Amino acid sequence: MTTSFSIIFLIGFVIFIILMLLLDLFVFHKKSHIVSIKEAALLSVFWITLALIFNVIILFWLGKERALEYLTGYLIEKSLSVDNLFVFLMIFSHFKVPAMYQHRVLSWGIIGAIVLRGVMIFAGVALVTRFHWVLYIFGIFLLYAALKMAFGGKKNEEEIEDSSIIRYARSHFNLTSEYNGDSFWMIKNGMKYMTPMVPVIMVIESSDLMFAFDSIPAIFAVTTDPIIVFTSNIFAILGLRSLYFLLADVMRRFVYLEKGLAVILAFVGVKILIEKMFPIPTTVSLMVIVIVMAISIFASARRNKAGSTAATK
Repeated sequence: MTTSFSIIFLIGFVIFIILMLLLDLFVFHKKSHIVSIKEAALLSVFWITLALIFNVIILFWLGKERALEYLTGYLIEKSLSVDNLFVFLMIFSHFKVPAMYQHRVLSWGIIGAIVLRGVMIFAGVALVTRFHWVLYIFGIFLLYAALKMAFGGKKNEEEIEDSSIIRYARSHFNLTSEYNGDSFWMIKNGMKYMTPMVPVIMVIESSDLMFAFDSIPAIFAVTTDPIIVFTSNIFAILGLRSLYFLLADVMRRFVYLEKGLAVILAFVGVKILIEKMFPIPTTVSLMVIVIVMAISIFASARRNKAGSTAATK
């Protein structure tokens, strides 16, 4: 596959994804409303199906190995992106974002995330292609991120309020705690005020940027092909909105999810560091990710069941 064709394909892919998001934002969700469980489930199925269809296209276009790399990369990014959902829940709670406006906030956040991640991915690919030893830095960083996720404390609402983004917004704009529908601005007493919609989106963008520092190096444990890295990453975050609305009420019950994600981060970090001496096949990586996530979910369910049983006694 020639470089010029790859560039044309990636440009076409980005245009297609942005058109899909704009269609979703300004046509299907033109009027803000509360996303129901049924709607969230249908949207989740749609985005996952679209990602799997693209996997089939990769299979016939680039072959079995690239298709397996895409699927593994997609599952790594999908698994790690689930941690974003806890942050979304905390941000919406802190800013008291009405349920009917949350979909629009996440839509703008994902459009921004595509741009940010695109820049980071291609910068990372360029670095790894020119300086292969950068991969070892990624591996060490992933081990550090795994330890921090496993034993570090969660971000709290006080940290959000004291973040540099909120401080900047408060010092440069007239901020109001009132919402004006899903508008970014409102006129009050003859003055123009920024509604909480803007800082909410800014905080969501910054949180995704921080998560990207963990998730993007992780996929380099599977492949450095820019098409595979970029497309699997983007498809993984596209379904975040619907997944959030599907799991918002039960997310706090996944008590072992972060431990599982930490194990996945540690695994891909080790994979990068030992790749030259002990290469781990992509099929093994795929199995590890699926098994670790399954164990995390099963263990969480067992603990919740045990807690419910104890509470009823």
